[in-house]
Amino acid sequence: MTTATPDTPALTPTARRLWTRSRGPLLALLLLVVSGVLLAALQSGEQHGRLDPRSADRAGSRAIAQLLASHGVSTHVVTTSEEAAAAAGPDTTLLITDPDVLTQNQLTGLHTATAHTPGRTVLLAPGTPALESFAPGVLMKPPVRISARRPTCSLPDARRAGSALLGGLRYAPPTDSADRCYPSGGLPTLLRLPAPETGRDTVLLGSPDLLYNHHLAEHGNASLALQLLGTHKHLVWYLPSVSDPSSAHDDQRGFLDLIPSGWRWALLQLAFAAVFAALWRARRLGPLVPERLPVTVPAAETTEGHARLYEQANARDRASAVLRSATRTRLAPLLGVSPTHAHTPDLLLPALHTHLASVPDASADLHTLLFGPAPTDDKALVRLADQLDELESSIVSPERHAPREHPDR
Repeated sequence: MTTATPDTPALTPTARRLWTRSRGPLLALLLLVVSGVLLAALQSGEQHGRLDPRSADRAGSRAIAQLLASHGVSTHVVTTSEEAAAAAGPDTTLLITDPDVLTQNQLTGLHTATAHTPGRTVLLAPGTPALESFAPGVLMKPPVRISARRPTCSLPDARRAGSALLGGLRYAPPTDSADRCYPSGGLPTLLRLPAPETGRDTVLLGSPDLLYNHHLAEHGNASLALQLLGTHKHLVWYLPSVSDPSSAHDDQRGFLDLIPSGWRWALLQLAFAAVFAALWRARRLGPLVPERLPVTVPAAETTEGHARLYEQANARDRASAVLRSATRTRLAPLLGVSPTHAHTPDLLLPALHTHLASVPDASADLHTLLFGPAPTDDKALVRLADQLDELESSIVSPERHAPREHPDR
């Protein structure tokens, strides 16, 4: 038999069992936390996101930014619509990398700030809201596969570049004055909308793939990107951010607004299926069927268990109420009182006084004994139980409490 030293307390069986059960999940959680910290430390360098001119990743655009810098074009990265509108001055190209994440207020503000300023606006894969602001009348058509395509248009920039990696969204302009390049199915994937009255044209690209680092050296992607973005000496590279304060001016969409309608109908059908399955598998409640209990619990153990519960909860009021109620229920038939009136003081106490008239020491306050307040401590509760037991005994066996005659009489 081993004993624990005073300096090293022994684990109780319960604590040892808990440690044995939980050490596996705790070790896995610790490993997950350590892995997350290591990954965060390894990825906390100068890495940026998709289409970021500061990123050297495959989906970054650092290569085209360096190519533009070698041709004397400065690139200014902005992340808010206010910065983009302020930086898009004369002789400036504004590139909006993800116009579909902008709110209507942001789109309107950018178009208002650049509509009468000479320069160029390039939109990457714009959807219908962006087209309504920057290219009214242009319709978006279903996307096509991204591949190397011939320009087949008269735009000098495209003719000099030759084949380029384009595709994605297609656009249908309202007039024939637009330059339609790299078509698919008769619809262009690069559309240039001139505006001679303001000196600012708009270029729509159906796909941004040609600006990625790992695609820039393919086909004529570098030449086309350089000519589209390097027409002016200054390039404002706008990377829309979800933290843009101007996006708060529009009504924010809730979680349910972000769920497509198809998923909503699917969830509704699943909910109906769950309800029907619950009704199908639910237990039908019929008449009560008696059955033999697998274990018989003695009444003494049940009483002792209740007593322990009362003691742990300090429920002297409940315990005393149970004792008094049980005593009144047992006394009522003995006193000739109906069981329905066993707990009525006006009927039970007079009958009790009548039976105890011949018993000495019966002048105790029966009302307090049977209907009084709860005991204040455990001793008072024990004393109450003894008094109730003595009262019941005096009714059941009055001869025990009757006065004995002297032997000499």
